[in-house]
Amino acid sequence: MSELCRAGGCDVAIIGCGVPKRSMGWYHAKQILEGRVPSARLTDIVEPWLLGKGQGTEDSQLFSRWVEQSAPGVALFPSLKEMPKPTGKKLAFITSRTADMPQLFSEAVEHGFSHICLEKPGATHVKLLEGMALQAERAGVEVMVGYNKNVSKYVTIARDCAAKLPGASTTFVHNNDFRPEDLGECFERNSEGLLKNMAVHELALLVTYYDVKVDTIAEVIPDLDFSRLESHVGPSSGQVIEDFSRVGFTIVTKVGKRVSVKADRCGGLDFGGSFSEAHVVEGGATMFSARIPDQEGELVMRQMMAAEPGTASYFHLQDPDYITLKERFANHIAAGKVGLPEGVANINIAIEVLKLAEHLTPILKDAMR
Repeated sequence: MSELCRAGGCDVAIIGCGVPKRSMGWYHAKQILEGRVPSARLTDIVEPWLLGKGQGTEDSQLFSRWVEQSAPGVALFPSLKEMPKPTGKKLAFITSRTADMPQLFSEAVEHGFSHICLEKPGATHVKLLEGMALQAERAGVEVMVGYNKNVSKYVTIARDCAAKLPGASTTFVHNNDFRPEDLGECFERNSEGLLKNMAVHELALLVTYYDVKVDTIAEVIPDLDFSRLESHVGPSSGQVIEDFSRVGFTIVTKVGKRVSVKADRCGGLDFGGSFSEAHVVEGGATMFSARIPDQEGELVMRQMMAAEPGTASYFHLQDPDYITLKERFANHIAAGKVGLPEGVANINIAIEVLKLAEHLTPILKDAMR
């Protein structure tokens, strides 16, 4: 255990924890409570739905049982206004649905949190995220956005390989394991769309490491053979929702960089779970390929799935990266450093990512109709 952890480390509040085994906030809380993020200490959970209007539901009962078993010393609140204001540095993880994030973010800044981590993409639209960035700047609040693939080992190795091959192109592949019959629920729950939700991790890599921004793009080449644009009925709303079930495209920048993305909601179904890949190609030959999980990671992942059955597989897939990202930020705060640690995305990068998603979506949809 680190000295920072023994001294208390960085106090953390999870805002929008959600349902055990299904929600990102729950997984963040779980990792911290298990002592796997040495510099973080979970002190509070703010859960507006399960401790508010959702009380008495089956999900709220699952949440209550989990808290009793796994988080007995953590303070619970149905809203931020009922939580005591921080008296020193404190990190808020905002892990609600994307549509709720701007309001919760504004409340967290006003409540006095010194640091905030937003789950990607942070907001449903660029203008909302720009307003949040301005509010944080005025209040002196440091904001990290949870693009965990920015610190992923397979990405780092692929980037190092491509850097040695000036004419190389890189493809990032992202596969979830949703069943086709569950796409209606998926489309509804992630109503911001695939490019702002699933593939946004890859867009963050393009912005951060490949200088891909709306004004640096020379050409967008849709992969029409791979891509699918579908409409499904949301089970809660009954509304028809159009989105990509899978999408592929290549971007060529004005300086000649070439990078591709392929994202498939159901692509991992036949492989037993979610996975991601990176491929570096030069002159038609594949010079490097990497996949997460690799063989060792897949063994660990299956052990974790057996120990926690029913948990969404992508939590286990990205487990090491989630820990790396949280530990870097919590350690940075606990050590009294300013700014953000190396490799993490700030809110300005997140703005460029959303701009890119909003630019690409109509181009790709128009090409597929």
